[in-house]
Amino acid sequence: MSEIEIRELTKKFNVKEHTVTALDHINLSIEKGDIFGIIGMSGAGKSTLVRSINFLETPSEGQVLIDGVDLAGLSEKELRKKRSEIGMIFQGFNLLEQKNVLDNICFPLEIAGVKKKAARERARELLKTVNLEEKEKAYPSQLSGGQKQRVAIARALASDPKILLCDEATSALDPQTTESILQLLKDINEKLNITIVIITHQMSVVTRICKKVAIIENGILVEEGVVDEVFESPKSDAAKELILEKKTQYLPIDNLKEDRNIRIVFQDNSSYEPLVANLILNFNKPVNILKADAKNVGGKARGEMILGLPAGEELQDEMIDWIRQRGLIVTEVKEDV
Repeated sequence: MSEIEIRELTKKFNVKEHTVTALDHINLSIEKGDIFGIIGMSGAGKSTLVRSINFLETPSEGQVLIDGVDLAGLSEKELRKKRSEIGMIFQGFNLLEQKNVLDNICFPLEIAGVKKKAARERARELLKTVNLEEKEKAYPSQLSGGQKQRVAIARALASDPKILLCDEATSALDPQTTESILQLLKDINEKLNITIVIITHQMSVVTRICKKVAIIENGILVEEGVVDEVFESPKSDAAKELILEKKTQYLPIDNLKEDRNIRIVFQDNSSYEPLVANLILNFNKPVNILKADAKNVGGKARGEMILGLPAGEELQDEMIDWIRQRGLIVTEVKEDV
């Protein structure tokens, strides 16, 4: 049985005289102990989806089951108890500015009725987990963004949850701090066997830490699978756009004017020959390197390259076959992707 089961989940909002469908019949299964990524561009519906997992948003249709329990069938008291098993961290940290670090972590425990001494002991244990023992008396205004997020993670872990939801938890952080927070989440997942669901618009976050991924576009689940497989062979236009990072500085994809563009992914078993040089020598035709990069995908180095091929469909097909014979994955890249 999956720990989180989402069945035909639909969420509609009434905006003035119109009905907006934020989520349209979403089906997902998330196994216990997974680090599961839900990715999409702004407005795709991913934050609504994650808020539906703990019923902060009540679905218009469909079901959300946690450990086989349908949340819609719970009383308010039962739902509050179930929510205590689901921690949540946000992009904006949501710390109480008037309380110090220790008191911020103690706050949900005190609300739950835990005695002050026990709450403080638990909070200090969690500060060790997030490597912030020396900051227990500091206030949020005295912390860096990364430190604030570590406090928020500690607070989310205070109730000993089985599931941790992360809604754009690294979007406000610089790359180096993002890396440290992702590593912390990975360590927590491994040590505590907590299921982690990460909502993000950054494919680099998904490839760095997630085991599986679901891609949302306009409220619809357009692709789902193991991160390695989606990265190597994306099927939906949304996945291709996110993987190619169209809206970043690295690849001005709208400006690709070659006759035909292809994306190559280098795996562990790929040939280590000088591919482009040998391709040019073999066919005696120029090939344009439009992008070359390496990414951390699930702890493994994955190289990718985008090539612009010369004119001539027969020649292009022969080049693609030649590349595939060397153990490389090749997919088409369209200008409008």
